[in-house]
Amino acid sequence: MMDPALSKPHPNTRRMAWWLVICAVMVFGMVMLGGATRLTNSGLSMVQWKPLTLTPPLNNAQWQAEFENYQRSPQFEKVNSWMTVDDFKGIYWFEYLHRLWGRIIGFAFAAPFLWFLTRRAVDRQLAWKLGGLFVLGGAQGALGWFMVASGLEDRPDVSQYRLAAHLFTALVLYAMLIWTALDLFRDSKTERAPGNAALSRIALSLAGVVLFVMISGAFVAGLDAGLTYNTFPLMDGKFIPDGIGMMDPWYLNVFENVTTVQFDHRLLAMTLLCLIAGGWMWARRLALPRTAKRLVHAVMGMVLIQVSLGISTLLLVVPTPLALAHQTGALTLFTLALCLAHATRAPARAAYYVPGLHTKPAE
Repeated sequence: MMDPALSKPHPNTRRMAWWLVICAVMVFGMVMLGGATRLTNSGLSMVQWKPLTLTPPLNNAQWQAEFENYQRSPQFEKVNSWMTVDDFKGIYWFEYLHRLWGRIIGFAFAAPFLWFLTRRAVDRQLAWKLGGLFVLGGAQGALGWFMVASGLEDRPDVSQYRLAAHLFTALVLYAMLIWTALDLFRDSKTERAPGNAALSRIALSLAGVVLFVMISGAFVAGLDAGLTYNTFPLMDGKFIPDGIGMMDPWYLNVFENVTTVQFDHRLLAMTLLCLIAGGWMWARRLALPRTAKRLVHAVMGMVLIQVSLGISTLLLVVPTPLALAHQTGALTLFTLALCLAHATRAPARAAYYVPGLHTKPAE
């Protein structure tokens, strides 16, 4: 049955939805590129933050100047003192592309946003939300430099705390882009699929757990904890290894003890697998629309793939391609859980008033 608040769908609604999907895909790529930068130890190759500079070094003199800046960094002095300019270029390009991609995302968001505003295709509520997303994206860039700066002082590596914060804000931005796009896709339809509030809440909770596991993975990455205890399911021949709580005060173990950080990540991952398996067994008995059913099975299948990738990455001592596949799997699982939560939301009126699409509600 047609919602009385809807008229003929306006093309701007779907255009905005697809624009946000494209931005979300770009953020997805940004997270993967950031992982590659981390895994190749390239993140500290650019020791200055020049947010308005887009071009890389273009001649030998510029490359030499950039390399001399890097030679004053702790990473060069303590880890890469053997490097020549040509060796330096190999790590520089990863970080340069990472920063450049962030600027491209900013432009890809800002230009269409301004266009939609000038076309009066965005109501006040949606405009504020999109403006907030733009600000969050800019803050994410500043937080990225704050993270890099932690590796330019004494230690030749970034702070695991700042790394986790950088990843967390990227994931929040990504989730908000996906959710807003799904709202707009829903608003462009003249019919509402039946929802299941309980399943929606469970799926959203599972997305939160996936996010939590990914942040614990950031601490694993920040401490290079995946390079130790490369056996499964035991760690050093034990389920609970020695040294798991050796730091004082005790809470530092969760963030700074390599043994505890890896153990926590394993335990959280297995807990997530059990939670999703239990939710899948319950949800498969429900009468759901086809899309929701497919998403239920997709979440279950993806968590099995993701656990397999995680174990393989550990056993093989973190090869870069496999570690990137593991990170990709985590973000894919997060996306599927968000989509399932949205797809099973109870039928509702339009999330936003879009001129030409909805009958404007009475004041």
